Amino acid sequence: MTKVIVSVLLLALLCCGIGYQQLQSALKMPLKVENSTLFKVERGTGFNQLCQAWQTKQWVDSCFKFQVLAKLDPTLTDLKAGLYELDTSAVIDNIRRINQGAQVSFSFTIIEGQPLRDVVANIQKQAHLSQDLDIENLATQISNTQENLEGWLFPDTYHYHSEDSASGLLKRAYNKMQQELDTAWQTRAPDLVLSSPYEALILASIIEKETGLASERPLISAVFTNRLKTNMRLQTDPTVIYGIGADFDGDIKRKDLTTYTPYNTYKIKGLPPTPIAMPSKAAILAAVNPPESEYVYFVAKGDGSHQFSKTLQEHNRAVKQYQLN
Repeated sequence: MTKVIVSVLLLALLCCGIGYQQLQSALKMPLKVENSTLFKVERGTGFNQLCQAWQTKQWVDSCFKFQVLAKLDPTLTDLKAGLYELDTSAVIDNIRRINQGAQVSFSFTIIEGQPLRDVVANIQKQAHLSQDLDIENLATQISNTQENLEGWLFPDTYHYHSEDSASGLLKRAYNKMQQELDTAWQTRAPDLVLSSPYEALILASIIEKETGLASERPLISAVFTNRLKTNMRLQTDPTVIYGIGADFDGDIKRKDLTTYTPYNTYKIKGLPPTPIAMPSKAAILAAVNPPESEYVYFVAKGDGSHQFSKTLQEHNRAVKQYQLN
C-alpha cells in the first residue's frame, strides 16, 4: 500500500512538474507576428475569441495553455477594446498590453501659421480618425460660440487613438487656444491699443504670418501697434493674400493691393474682421506685450529677416536696398 501511495505521489509530482514547465514555456512563448502589427480588439471580445483569432492567423499554435493561464490569472480576461500594436514579445505580454488599454497612439500636428482650410484638409486625411466634421457648421460644432473658427485652433501636436473623432481633436485644440489666449490677455500691457482677446488673436495671426523669426515677433508687433495707435493702415500682405483666398497664385500683384476685400489692409483701417491663421503662443504674447519702439515700417531683406524703419524716408531707402535691387 505504501508503495502505491508513493507511486501516486511521484506521478502527481511528475505531472505537476511537467505542467509547471508547460506553463513556464507558455509564459515565454513569443507571438508570431511581424514587427509593429496592428490588431483591433472589438468591443465585447472575450479571451477565447481573441486567442482563437490569433490561432487562425497562426500567431499562436494552440490556445489551451493560455486558457489555463487565464484560469489561474482571471485578470488576463479583462480585454479593453481598441487598436493595439503587437510585437514578437511573449504572447502574455501582448495580452497584458490589451488588459492595460495601451492602445497605439497616432498624432496630428497643427502648424503655426496654418489657415483653417489647411488644418481641415489635413485632418480629413488622417488615418484611424473618425471623420465627423460638419464643414458647413464647423464653428458651431467645435466651439458653440464662435462664428468663425479661423485662428482658434492652437498649433501643437495632438495624440489620439483609433476611432477618436476629428471633431473631438479640434475641440481639444480650440480649448487649448482659449486657455492660452485668456492667460496671455491677463498679462497684457496696461496701455495696450487692443480692446479684446479676440483682437489680440487677430493681431497675433498677422504677426505669425509676417515673420518666421521668433526674435522678430516683438518688433513686428510694435510696428502694427504703433500704426493702430496713429490710425495708419496696417498695409500687410498676408491679410491681402488671405482675402484673395484659394484664387491666390503665389504672386501678389499691384491690383491685389488696390482691390477691396474686408482683409485688404491697404484699403481698410484697423484690423481685419477675423484672424488669418493659427498663431503660436509666442505670437500671442508679442501681440499683447509689444515693446516700446518708434518703428512704423519694415521690409523683407530676402533672407527671412526684416529691416525696420522709423520714418518713410528710411523705409524708402530700405526698400530700394533690399527690394528694388
